[in-house]
Order: sequence, then structure tokens, then C-alpha cells
Amino acid sequence: MTGLDVKMTPPRIGHHFSISPSLENAALKAAAAGANALQIFSASPRMWKASMPRASAIADLQRAREKYDITPLVIHDNYLINLASSDADIRAKSIAAFRGEIERAVAIGAEYLVAHPGNYKGTSLEQGIMNFLQGLGEAAQGLSFGKLILLAECTVGSGAQIGGKLEELGAIRQFAPQFTGLPVGFCLDTCHLYGAGYDISTEAAVNQIIGEADRILGLENVPVIHTNDSKGKLGSHLDRHEHIGKGYIGLQGFRCLLTHPKLRSKAFILETPVDQDGDEQRNIDTLKQLCLKPSTITTKSN
Repeated sequence: MTGLDVKMTPPRIGHHFSISPSLENAALKAAAAGANALQIFSASPRMWKASMPRASAIADLQRAREKYDITPLVIHDNYLINLASSDADIRAKSIAAFRGEIERAVAIGAEYLVAHPGNYKGTSLEQGIMNFLQGLGEAAQGLSFGKLILLAECTVGSGAQIGGKLEELGAIRQFAPQFTGLPVGFCLDTCHLYGAGYDISTEAAVNQIIGEADRILGLENVPVIHTNDSKGKLGSHLDRHEHIGKGYIGLQGFRCLLTHPKLRSKAFILETPVDQDGDEQRNIDTLKQLCLKPSTITTKSN
């Protein structure tokens, strides 16, 4: 086993891959890079309207997932959607677009749909959260969800973003059942946490944040962790992802996250930059190495 911690199963590690030219190709690229978890967009992330993938394309993806043991499959909603918006036109478009996201996620067989809670500019935080929940309820009305779970993602808390504080995410899940039967959990993003002021660069800091997340969110409700280093300093509110170990969080922070006993069942999915061919695999390999005992780590820190 050469350095592996035999007491615990290594966590699932994946990356966001493009679905061009096909859904299946995303799974094949993930497998080739050594990933056993996958995140995709179900359509263009910069278009309001999108069509449902062909049944044959979905079947090809499912076969590739089974062949290469790729799970979970996470879908990230598109960048235009803002269910918290105070603008009636944007909210209407967002609700229609998010309904499509749910429909495609269920059809494709995804386990999770990740969504940013949105921006409440022009109104209060409380009203923004209410807008998000009402919009979610309208988007999901009458739909069957299968195994799909919605994951509200933390943000850097810039401007009027919802999700810069764990308590804001907790409020979403607390009140969601009043608006929809769609199950709601959470996706924590390491870059977003750090940018929002939650230090995760040392063992002591990681233990503290895990304790807070467990108390406020319940770690059982956090199945996915977006794993990105940060180009911004602690509390900078800067949402700029960096390669693992090249940013302000650093290798030690990620080693503590990946080896923490309360996080071993989570899927760690990278959204790190792709500056050149092979960057996905290099970051995946770094995470795998960080799962080893500290004495076996050979990756150099900055």
C-alpha cells in the first residue's frame, strides 16, 4: 500500500471537465486524468435557454461512469442564473433557466446540482434569501427529483453575494422545506471560504472551520468540496482560483482537509485553472499525494 492510510478509504477526487464534444467525453477525460468523480455544466454556462441532451448521449455517459467508477456526478448551474435578484426580469429568466437545470440534472442522472445562492443587490440580505427560496420553489414545482440533491455553494461574500457566511447557507436549508421538496445540502469551496475570511491554511484553522461547519450546516449535509487554492489573501473577497499549493491556502491546508477523518467520505472536486494541457491531471495527482501520510509527501511547497 506504500504510505496509504489503510485505516480509511481515500476520498473521491475529481475535476470539472467540459462536455464538448459530448457528455461521454467529459467522463472519458476524467478517467484518463485519474479522477473518480466529475463535475460538468449540463449546457453552455452563458446561455439562458438550453435543450435536453439526446437519450443516446445520456446513455453513453452512464456507461462510461459505470465502466470507470465515476461518482458522484455533479452539475454546476450556469453563470447567468440569479434567483435572489431584485430585478423581476432577471428573476423570471433565472427561474426558467434553473428549472431546465433541474430537468437536465435528473435526466442525466447526476447526484448533485450545485448553485450559487445569488446576489441581492437592491434589496436586503433577508429578502435576497427569500427571493432565492421562492425562485427555487417555482423552478422545481411539479418536477420529480429522483436522487438529485441541490447543493447551495458558499461564496467569497463580495458585495451583495449570499453565502459569504455559513449562517446564510444554513438559513437556506432551514427554510427550504417551506418552498420545495427538492432536498438541499451544501457545497463548500476552499477558495471561497478563504476569500470570505475562513482560514483553512493550517491544521488548527482547518479543525476550527470543520467544527463550525458541522455545528452550523451539519457535515452530513456537505457531500462535495470544491477544492481550489486562492490567488487572493485571507478575507480578500477575491474569487480567483489557483493551482493546488500555488496560492495562499498552500499544501498544508489541503493536506489537513484531505486527511481529516470527518471529510474522508466527501468528494473533492477541483475547479483549478487549465493554463496548459495536463493541468487537470497535475492537480488531481497533487490531491492524491496529499492523501498520503505527511512523511511520504514529496510535492514542494511555495
